[in-house]
Amino acid sequence: MDFQRDSHGQSGGTLVVQVANSLREAILGGAYQPGDKLPSEARLTESHGVSRTVVREAIAALRSDGLVEPRRGAGVFVLEPVVPPGLPFQNIDHARISSIIEVLELRAAVEVEAAGLAAVRRSPAQEETILDRHRAVGQCIVDGQPTSAADFALHTAIAEATSNPRFVEFMTLMGQNAIPRAALTNNEGRSSTAYLNQLHDEHARIVTAISNGDSEGAREAMRAHLLGSQRRYRALLQKS
Repeated sequence: MDFQRDSHGQSGGTLVVQVANSLREAILGGAYQPGDKLPSEARLTESHGVSRTVVREAIAALRSDGLVEPRRGAGVFVLEPVVPPGLPFQNIDHARISSIIEVLELRAAVEVEAAGLAAVRRSPAQEETILDRHRAVGQCIVDGQPTSAADFALHTAIAEATSNPRFVEFMTLMGQNAIPRAALTNNEGRSSTAYLNQLHDEHARIVTAISNGDSEGAREAMRAHLLGSQRRYRALLQKS
């Protein structure tokens, strides 16, 4: 492939990108397998119609992407593709009680402070949203509907009321996996009404403290809520 300059002259940077992209496509497309040696610098210079400097910079770009490895005196070799790490909190196993407890411990470390900040920072609109989300959880219980999504929405609304976007980012990363239910359900896959009402009462204490501007009360209510969940799951772990 010959990359010629146009009549106005093409920047070296653009040529580097073109050569790097061409080689990247060849590697990812299987033309070069892991362990294969790329053509020599002289051959790449000739086949692409560019200078040695352009080829060297293109190879450097591929190296920074983890696609190739220059070896002194031997040439440039294709590497095994690196599998990017998965997003955090996506491998939570609700079938493992220990995995659920890990999540609850982490949530307690973050959400206790979120509740305290929400109590002193919430705007009237944010307070109204929290109250609405709490009522929505209660309505799900009354209607016999799953509560996990509404529960997560309530905790997210509290995070939003901190006016610190990092708390919301944390909840977003956790996703609805943050609200475990599977291990505490009956044979029909539903949590007992008594258990859900207990959670709703715990939520009510959190919401009331936030609404009253009681930061310490909000922290304590959130701590009691999440520690209570930990105790419930630890009890299951001991029975298993």
